[in-house]
Amino acid sequence: MIVKLFRRVYDASERLVLADLPEFANQPARLNIELPRRIANPHCITIGDDVHIGPGALLIAQLRYPSSVMQHPNQPVPLQFFQPKIVIGDRVTSTGLLTITAMCSVTIEDDVMFASNVLVSDGMHGFKTANQPYKYQPMWKIEPIVIGRGSWIGQNVVVMPGVTLGEQVIVGANSVVTKDVPARTIVAGTPARIIKRWDELRQDWIEVSNETPTIFK
Repeated sequence: MIVKLFRRVYDASERLVLADLPEFANQPARLNIELPRRIANPHCITIGDDVHIGPGALLIAQLRYPSSVMQHPNQPVPLQFFQPKIVIGDRVTSTGLLTITAMCSVTIEDDVMFASNVLVSDGMHGFKTANQPYKYQPMWKIEPIVIGRGSWIGQNVVVMPGVTLGEQVIVGANSVVTKDVPARTIVAGTPARIIKRWDELRQDWIEVSNETPTIFK
């Protein structure tokens, strides 16, 4: 009896969460983005089917900068305007605390798995000068990001602007990815470096020695 009651309460709360989702650029099937969450400009976000994103997600398609919160009250900052696009493929999953911000383009291909507390941002706060607070400087280094099909992004990873990860890439926990990563490799570190690659002939992971140059661009 208690189990049945719990299930009814759970099902009702799940329906409420799903009903509360905003209107995206498309109509994904079986989408679950757990509360709490923050979604800005969902009309610029396309999401595939069977996607599950854990609690604490920030999905921000940024149309302009700065917001009123980031403006100096006495020294107005010139507005920047953007045409952002976030595309999330089918069956993408995130444990929680996933942050995706786009001023240009962020593409997450099918079957990508995110661990907790991952940041994917295609732009940065400006720091052209140290004579002005950084939040009042223009956003810069804005370049598209692509995370390839089937990849696994570990806990506390940061993916920087302009990065493309190939298919079936693994990024180790606490890594900062600053350059492109070839398909079927394992990278780790700050900045991330290739530590293993998949050998098709052996059908096994092969360690990459420290002396071997990375094949980032």
